[in-house]
Amino acid sequence: MFGFSAASGGPNTARRRDFLRWGGLGVAGLSLADLLRGQAAAQGATTPTPKSLIYIVLSGGPSHIDMYDLKPGAPAEFRGPFTPIATSLPGCEICEHMPLQARIMDRVSLVRGIRSVENDHFLSEVFTGLPRTSGARPGFGSLISRLAPRKSALPSNISLGEAGEGENDYQRPHYAGAAHGPFRPVEAALDDLSPVKSLDRFRSRRELLTAFDGLRREIDRVGAYEAHDRYQAEALRIVTSSAVRDAFDLSQEPPEVFERYGKGGEFTHQTLASLRYPWDAKRFVLARRLVEAGARIVTVSIGSWDHHSGAQADIFRSLSLVLPALDRSLYALFEDLRERGLDRDVGVVVLGEFGRTPKIVYPGPGREHWADAGCALFYGGGWKTGQVIGATDRRAERSIDGKIGFQNIMATIYRLFGIDPTTTIPDFNGRPQYLLDDAQPIAELV
Repeated sequence: MFGFSAASGGPNTARRRDFLRWGGLGVAGLSLADLLRGQAAAQGATTPTPKSLIYIVLSGGPSHIDMYDLKPGAPAEFRGPFTPIATSLPGCEICEHMPLQARIMDRVSLVRGIRSVENDHFLSEVFTGLPRTSGARPGFGSLISRLAPRKSALPSNISLGEAGEGENDYQRPHYAGAAHGPFRPVEAALDDLSPVKSLDRFRSRRELLTAFDGLRREIDRVGAYEAHDRYQAEALRIVTSSAVRDAFDLSQEPPEVFERYGKGGEFTHQTLASLRYPWDAKRFVLARRLVEAGARIVTVSIGSWDHHSGAQADIFRSLSLVLPALDRSLYALFEDLRERGLDRDVGVVVLGEFGRTPKIVYPGPGREHWADAGCALFYGGGWKTGQVIGATDRRAERSIDGKIGFQNIMATIYRLFGIDPTTTIPDFNGRPQYLLDDAQPIAELV
C-alpha cells in the first residue's frame, strides 16, 4: 500500500527491525514516527475541531475570464467565444462548458478578482499565502498539521500529486518541523490497491495482508508496543490499521462512483497541441475517502492550465475539452460530500496561482499570465456559501476594490481549523514568525 513489503519469515514474526522498517514511512527522509512525534509536540496549541479540507490546485493559471468571470459585453479581443450560462445562484453566470456546477452554485461561494503578487509558476502564494520575497515559509498544510491536533490514524497532511523540484515545492514544512511535511503516497503504491489482474498478484497481496493481520495479533499478544518508543508504536498502528489501509483502497468503490466522477482520459496540452496530459478523476475520489477517514488536509493537483500563445496554441479548444472533465469531477465531489453528510465539516477550495490575460494573444489564440484577477471556489466547511464575492471591471482586468489576496484566503483556511491567523511560531533561529503578514480572513465567508 505504501510501497513496502512484508518482513521475511512467518507472518507472526515481530522483530525490532520490522518495527523500525514498517514504521518508517518516509516523508522527505523522515519516518512516520517522526511525523507523529512532531505533531505530538504541538498538541494543545489550539482547540481541536472536526474540520478537514480538500485543496484543489489548478496549477498553471486557470483562465478566470473563460471560466468563472466571463464578460460578454467586453470587446471581441477580450471576451472569447464561450457563452455564459445562468446558474442556480441568481445573478451569477459561468462558462457554458460547466453546466453541472451551474446547477449547484447556490451552494458554492465564488470569489472573483483575487490579486496575487507573483506572476509566475512558483506556487508560493498558493501554498503559503505569501510571495517568495517573504523567505522560506512553511506550507499551510504543515502549519495546520503542527497547530491543529490530528483526529485519526491517517497522516494529517496528504498531497496527491507530484512533488515539485527545488524552489517550486512550496509545500515544504521548513521551521514548522520536517515531521509535518506532506505525506505523498507514490503512484506505484496506489496502483497496488487497484483490483488485481493476475493470480500471482492476488496471492502476493493476500500474503501481505495476512502478514499485517498476523503481526497485529502478535503485537497485541506480547504487548510489544510498550517495549518501543511510543511514536514508533503509533506509526506501527497506522501501518497495520485496516482503516488506514481501507482509506487508500480505491477498489472498495463501486464502478458507478468512478463513472460519476468521470473516467478521466487524456487532453490536448494547453499550449502545444502535440502534447497530451492526463485527467485523473480518481484523485477526487481518493481525496473524499481520505477526509472521510479522518485526514485533515488533502491537496489535489490536477490538470495543466498554462495557456500561452504560439503557433500551435488554442486556449479555447483546450478549455472546451478539459472544462467538462473539471465540471464533472467537482460536481461529483461536492454532491458526494453533501450526500454523505460531510459538507459541514469538510471544506473544499479550488484555485490556481493567477488568472490569464483578458486580452487574447496571437498567434494562438492564447492568454498569458495575469496576476491582477483570479478566481476561487469555496464549498462546505461551514463557510457562508451561495454568494459571489468580489468583482472585476468590464474587461476582467482588475478587481474593482482590490481587497482579496492569497493571504486572506489562507487566513480563511486557518480559521476553518480554529487557528488564529495572528499566531506566531519560532523559525530556525528562534525568532517568532507570524503565519501571515495580513491575517484578515475573507469576511463574507466567515
